Amino acid sequence: MQEKSNYDRRGFLLGSTALAGATAAGTLLPAGPAAAQQGKIKVGFMLPYTGTFAQLGVAITNGFKLAVDERGGKLGGREIEYFTVDDESNPAKAPENVNKLVQRDKVDVVVGTVHSGVAMGMAKVVRESGTLWINPNAGAADVTGPLCAPNIFRTSFSNWQTTYALGKVLKSRGIKTAVFITWKYAAGEEAMGGFKEGFEAEGGKMLKELYLPFPQVEFQALLTEIASIKPDAVACFFAGGGAAKFLKDYQAAGLKGKIPLYGSGFLTDGVLDAVGDAAEGVETTLHYADGLDTKKDKAFRLAYAKTFKLQPDVYAVQGYDAGQLLAAGLDAVKGNVADKPGMIKAMEAAKIDSPRGPWTLSKSHNPVQDMYLRKVVGKENKSMGVAWKALADPARGCKA
Repeated sequence: MQEKSNYDRRGFLLGSTALAGATAAGTLLPAGPAAAQQGKIKVGFMLPYTGTFAQLGVAITNGFKLAVDERGGKLGGREIEYFTVDDESNPAKAPENVNKLVQRDKVDVVVGTVHSGVAMGMAKVVRESGTLWINPNAGAADVTGPLCAPNIFRTSFSNWQTTYALGKVLKSRGIKTAVFITWKYAAGEEAMGGFKEGFEAEGGKMLKELYLPFPQVEFQALLTEIASIKPDAVACFFAGGGAAKFLKDYQAAGLKGKIPLYGSGFLTDGVLDAVGDAAEGVETTLHYADGLDTKKDKAFRLAYAKTFKLQPDVYAVQGYDAGQLLAAGLDAVKGNVADKPGMIKAMEAAKIDSPRGPWTLSKSHNPVQDMYLRKVVGKENKSMGVAWKALADPARGCKA
């Protein structure tokens, strides 16, 4: 019963309203709200800055800071102070690491993370503390499913979204059988589940699910098994350095050109410079693609490249949109972070003008967004059109 009282939406908002009212009246902060708002907004990044996902953490950080810099370095009229924790993509350290930001640094908002297992480890701490959490990548279903809460938002995707749309794509290619290969952890299993649901809904048949422990990259035995199974296609979920290794090993095993390879877009995002021609022609589905040819995307890509001397990817977009979502909340309350109900209401209603295209939030605080079909052409994940318009995650188990 105690857990329910902690996470009940109405109770959360009423409690936050009482806190905001007491703050405004000066009963909790004798210095008054004016003094409270003269300080900086504390933003805590909990992201991987070492290991397989290090480049993803950097891109998210860059994207978020770009969104803030475009607003003169302020959100809701207040400057931003950043705190950083390297989560090392280690779920076991997640509660301790997020507590460094919540308890030690007293941040107003936590931005993180990449690894779904780490996100699951963060969820209990963030829910109990009531700290605003903007998740700029980790697609764990439970975060916007059974663990959904008023203070939890995601600006990326659910793992289910990134592969569910592949079913339509494979059917249009006349593909009837497939094998799915991924890491054995939350993101991989959920991406597999989304693909299987979407593929079977279109009449396809899954021949086998193949797993290896995260973050292992010894693919040879499983690639040999795929060659013996002879499916019409292979679908997969990998990301970062592991994705680059898989693409090169797939080619080296002689499967490229024989069994078409598909995947969640993270397979080819941010790794094309590292894989040579191993990814050429690979098709994926994701909520962002190169060459969308919109005013917003062109402006974003130019600004990112000029600022960081790097080309942006989907991770940078997700970080950028985390900054945009926080801006929507803080602007609505004029920087008064004590008005958590006002912030949450504004964030829930926000229509984000994103480089990926406009998106809104579902009731579970997960983006409702277009999923693009992309094809690797040279060094681009070139948009081939929309694979699924305004795809919403089913948010199974969310009671908010």
